[in-house]
Amino acid sequence: MPPSNAFRWFPLALTAALLTGCTVVESSPGSTAPAPESGEVGQAADLLSDLTVAAPRSMKGYSRDRFPHWRSAGKNCDVRDTVLERDGDKVKLSGCNVVAGTWTSVYDGDVLTSPTKVDIDHMVPLANAWRSGADRWTDDERGDFANDLDRPQLLAVSASSNRSKGDQDPSTWKPAEKGSWCTYAQDWIEVKSFWKLSVTEKEKDSLDEMLRTC
Repeated sequence: MPPSNAFRWFPLALTAALLTGCTVVESSPGSTAPAPESGEVGQAADLLSDLTVAAPRSMKGYSRDRFPHWRSAGKNCDVRDTVLERDGDKVKLSGCNVVAGTWTSVYDGDVLTSPTKVDIDHMVPLANAWRSGADRWTDDERGDFANDLDRPQLLAVSASSNRSKGDQDPSTWKPAEKGSWCTYAQDWIEVKSFWKLSVTEKEKDSLDEMLRTC
């Protein structure tokens, strides 16, 4: 997945904070909502069986701009900041910007010590969603999908793992950390089920295989 333009704000934001004397504070534990929890394996299997199996739709008209993100999210600058604060440890803020912390990427086990090294992954990539039915949505609906904090759709991971994944589904890409396959499959299924997105036959088979590691 191409890196988000959101990375460009960090040097400017930090510089501004230093010049204006903006205080850098450590985020309080529990100051953001916890990451949505993965469902039970049996429930995920039931949801998987109910997903519509279909061939990928055309990519005609696709653009990441058709999925507007990142939205404003209350006290933080935007949804990206919210995920960084939620998924990090000992996170420090300058105003509404996340400027420091530690993040462990569940995809590959990498420990990241700077927000500039963190990507916010869309569990179901935007291009995959387009091929799965999001091409028929409005841009506002696609924006809701791209900024969804209520499902396990957004996750702070290493840039290298995020870019390795790209827009692939589980039939062609799985996390290097096999121990995360169970949760990954449950999360993928939950997102596709809620948003009524289709899966390919190979994608469904791979998700079933991953659930068997639970």
